[in-house]
Order: sequence, then structure tokens, then C-alpha cells
Amino acid sequence: MSLKRNILDLRKRKEKVLQGGGEKAIQKQVAMGKLTARERVTSILDEDSFHEYDLFVEHEARDFGMEKKELHGDGVIIGTGTIYGEPVCIFAQDFTVAGGSLGLMHARKITKIMDHALKMRVPLIGINDSGGARIQEGVNSLAGYGEIFFRNTLASGVIPQLSVILGPCAGGAVYSPALTDFVFVVENISKMFITGPEVIKTVLGEEISMEELGGAKVHSEITGNAHFYAQSENDCFEQIKKLLTFIPWHNGKKAKAFPPKPPKAEYKIEDIVPADPTQPYDIRNVIKSIVDDSDFFEIMENFAKNIVIGFGRLNGETVGFVANQPMYLAGVLDCDSSDKAARFIRYCDAFNIPIVTLEDMPGYLPGVDQEHMGVIRHGAKILYAYSEATVPKITVIIRKAYGGGYIAMNSRHMKADFMFAWPTAEIAVMGPEGAANIIFRKEIMSAEDPEAMRKEKVEEYREKFANPYVAAAKGYIDTVIEPEETRKMLLHSIEVSNNKEDRRPNKKHGIPPF
Repeated sequence: MSLKRNILDLRKRKEKVLQGGGEKAIQKQVAMGKLTARERVTSILDEDSFHEYDLFVEHEARDFGMEKKELHGDGVIIGTGTIYGEPVCIFAQDFTVAGGSLGLMHARKITKIMDHALKMRVPLIGINDSGGARIQEGVNSLAGYGEIFFRNTLASGVIPQLSVILGPCAGGAVYSPALTDFVFVVENISKMFITGPEVIKTVLGEEISMEELGGAKVHSEITGNAHFYAQSENDCFEQIKKLLTFIPWHNGKKAKAFPPKPPKAEYKIEDIVPADPTQPYDIRNVIKSIVDDSDFFEIMENFAKNIVIGFGRLNGETVGFVANQPMYLAGVLDCDSSDKAARFIRYCDAFNIPIVTLEDMPGYLPGVDQEHMGVIRHGAKILYAYSEATVPKITVIIRKAYGGGYIAMNSRHMKADFMFAWPTAEIAVMGPEGAANIIFRKEIMSAEDPEAMRKEKVEEYREKFANPYVAAAKGYIDTVIEPEETRKMLLHSIEVSNNKEDRRPNKKHGIPPF
């Protein structure tokens, strides 16, 4: 056979494989409001940068009539490309081919690109759109999932791992995204669950839709399994690209620096926080008054809203922010907010991103429900995460810093590198009202005017303890600053901490309160 004929044969084979599950299957995919697997890959990557591998891989199943079935590429696309000129590895399950089901060769293609990403130290993007394990392949499918989970764990903290749920992700398949760093979901398209509606109806007799069980909003707002929520696939792809501008390509580097920009004039820090400590405000506006160009990229914004996490830049360098949100539950720590913050702190620490903590909270959320949900165990996670972190850690106390919450939010006792407080800061075991009611109970009860006496004692307690100067006098606060000095102090602190080294005892690993 001549070279020309060989080339023609190659082109025919490629054309056949590139059709995926065929025109009817593709039309069905489009009818569901979904892009095809290849459209998704090329939409995320830079134009003409995708290089596909294992295009001609075929399944090896021989039972239940599978030997007669031709599954092009075995239902998954893998390859490399670039985003903003930087290399990434990517895979995308193709729902048009056997419902994107995972068999042995399908899994081997995924693990091959995972190994490549880890070896080459580049981010891994996985697009999940699959009906789950390929039943006809039995234990081989389960083995495939296990190999993927192992590699997710191996790569954790070494390279960024992004999971994009763009269709069903059911059964064992959900655990790979759960092991990755960031999960993206899209309204009306993303579905994640362990057991589907049919099984729940059979076992429990309950009727529930896929959307109610594990739709995008459920995982964005209730379970906390999703970090980013989008209205469309293209919006989701833009979120992915923006995230990658904030994070480093691997744990041996820092995130790419950008030209510094001042915050926008519309965000005036001194006008954001009310003088009345009982009045709420949006902590995100404080962050926007501090970061370059007022550009704050929030993560998990719909889950555990009493705490805010996300990325911004200071002098062009990426910084991770952890901040209490007084607009929700007064910014208290509870089970969900502790989990949310702790995981983000560990991510920043693994990838060399300094952490800025903005504190304004009355402590941990009290109540029987929280106690029974394990607030002790969950609350300990944030203590562990801050204590373990060795990146630069800077805290600014804005208003309330009470009790265990004061300790947990990156206090000097968690080895914060710099501790600043506004003059409005109240640092104490509990709020002045509660403390005065306990300490001065007898004097208040026996007074001719108990209410007047209570107010007097509240002010006495506030003067003695609920201010930043007592903590500053003991060296727990480095300095008390004016609000408008906040950005300047943070910029200097990060500059000074640029070459920070924090050596810890030699050990295999710690044992966090999982």
C-alpha cells in the first residue's frame, strides 16, 4: 500500500472515530441542551491547541453481546492543550458513546492522562458526563474507578485538579470529583448522586426528581460538593479560565503575577463597616476595597454563606481570603463554614498562596443541632488547617472576635505571622452584654434600677476587655490600625513574608479531624 493510500486510510479512520456515537446520538445530546465532548474541550482550551491521544482505543469486553459493539474511543476523549498559552491535560467523557459509561479501557485512557499531568506538573481538567460503570464489564469497571481515585489522591496538593460536571455523574463516579480541588456545575445539566431516583423509589418508596436529588443548585447550596455554579456551559468555561489565572500550575511554583492595580474608587473601606457593632454589612465589599482592581473571585458563594472564601490579588500577587460574613448568622462558625474554610486554607497552603483572614464573628454557633452534627469535630478542622499552614498568614480583626472563634480565625496562637486590629475590634471571651450579665449578676439584680446598672456594667466590661488594646498590650496584636491603612499593611506584610520558612517536626503526615 502506498503512502498516499495509508494517509487516506488514516483520515477515514479518524473521521469515523470523530463521529462519536453517531449523528442520532449527537442530536440527542444537543436536544438536552448539552455541547458534545469535543466542543467542550475546544471551548475550554486555546484555539487550535488541542492534541488528542488514544483516539483509536477500543474496549475489550466480550460478554453480553459487547464483542459486536464498536465504541469509538471507548467513550472518552483525552489529550493536552493550552489555556492562556500554558499547558494543561484534559479528558472529557462522551455521552454519545454508550452513555459515556466507564469500562476498563475507558478508565485506562483517563488514568493515562492523569499520570501524564502529574509527571509533567500541569493542571488536570476532567469533564464528567457518564451513566456510570459499564455493567457489561463487571468488576473491570470497578477496578477502573479505583485506579482513578488512587491517582486523584496521589496528585492532590501537587497539581490543580478541576472536575466539571456536565451531565450525570452517578454511583462510584462521584468520588473522583469529590477528591479533586474544584468542582464546577451548570444549572439543568449537572447531576451528581450515589443512588438514583429509581433506586430510592424502590428501596424507600419516595418519589424524587434527579434535579431535587443531586442537581446543580443542590450541590452548590446544600451539600457543598460544588465550588462553582454557572447558568450555562460557556459561563462555566469562563469560570475555569478565570480560576486558572489565580492559581499556580503546580506546588513548586507561585501563581503568575499580574500588573498591580489600585482598588476601584467606589469601594471606600471606611464607609463600608457600620459604627454600630450590631449592624451587618457585606464583608465582600471590604475585600473589594483592599484587592487589586477590586477583583475578588469568590468560591462556594452559595454554600455556608456565613463565611466567605476566594482569591484576590495584592500588588499583582494571588492571595487567598477567608472572611466572616456578618450578613449571615452574624458570621459565626458552624459545621459547614468550618469545613468550607478549612479545605480552602489547606489548598492555599499546598499551592504557596498567602492567606489573609478578615475576622468579625461572635464565636461558634450554639445549639443542640450543631452539637449533634459534630460542631466540635468540624470546628476543629479550621484550627488544624490554620495551625498546619506554613504560607504567610495575616489576620485583620475588624469588629467581634469572641471566644473559641477568636482563636480559630488565625489568631497569634495559631501562629499568624501578622495580627492587626481596627479600633472597633472587640476581643474577649464573649460579648460585653453576655459577660456583664454573668460577672455582675448579683450587682445588677440588687440595684434599684437593674437595667441602668446592667448598661453601666456592660460599658465597664467593654472598656476593660472588649477592645483591641488589651490584646495589643500583651503582644497578641501587632498593632491597631485605621481601616484605610489595611491594604498598605497587607501589602507590606506579604512583601516581608515572601521568603518565609516555617519548619515543622518530621512526620509522615498529621491526623486531621476528618
